Amino acid sequence: MKKLIWVALFGAAFFPSHAQVRKIFLQASGLTCSMCSNAINKSLSSLEGVAAVRANIRNSSFEINLSEGSSVSFDQIKKRVEDAGFFVAGLEASVLFSHTAAANDTHVRVAGTVFHFLHVRDQELNGEFRIKVLDKGFVTAKEFKKGNAYTAMACYRTGVAGSCCSSYGLTPGERIYHVTLTDAP
Repeated sequence: MKKLIWVALFGAAFFPSHAQVRKIFLQASGLTCSMCSNAINKSLSSLEGVAAVRANIRNSSFEINLSEGSSVSFDQIKKRVEDAGFFVAGLEASVLFSHTAAANDTHVRVAGTVFHFLHVRDQELNGEFRIKVLDKGFVTAKEFKKGNAYTAMACYRTGVAGSCCSSYGLTPGERIYHVTLTDAP
C-alpha cells in the first residue's frame, strides 16, 4: 500500500504544472552605500521581464516585481547582482501555483523550471506561496551546508540533474533549483 501511495504521489509530482513567479525578494551582500544599492537597482531594472525594483538601503534588500508571463530565471537575477559587483545572500520568490504536488526530496517541473523541494510536508500547492532558493550562491555557506541534511541527492551540491535525478525524467545537466516553502507572502 505504501508503495502504491508513493507511486501516485511521484506521478502527480512530476506532471508539468502551471506557476507564475510574481515577485522576487533579494538580500544582497557587499553593499556599503546608496551608490551600491543604485548599481544593483539599475542592473535588475534593465532585465527583460522586470516590471519594477524597490530597494531598501537599510537592510540591503530588493523587491523585484515581474511582468505577468515573464520568464526571468533566478540565475539571471543572481548574474545581474554579480555583474554589478555584489553577491546574493538570500533569494525568495512569491509563486502562484496551480495544482502542484510538493513532497519532501522530490523534483517538480513547474512552468519549465525544475524545483527540488526540501524540508517540506507533502501537500498540493494551490495559490500563492513563498519559496526560498537553497542553492549555493543564493544562501550563505552555512545555510547551504545545513541543506545537506535534507537530501542525499548529488544534485543539491551541483545544482544540475545527474544520475540521482534520472527517475524523474530529467536530462543530465538540466538546471534544478532546490527550494523550501517559507511563510505565505
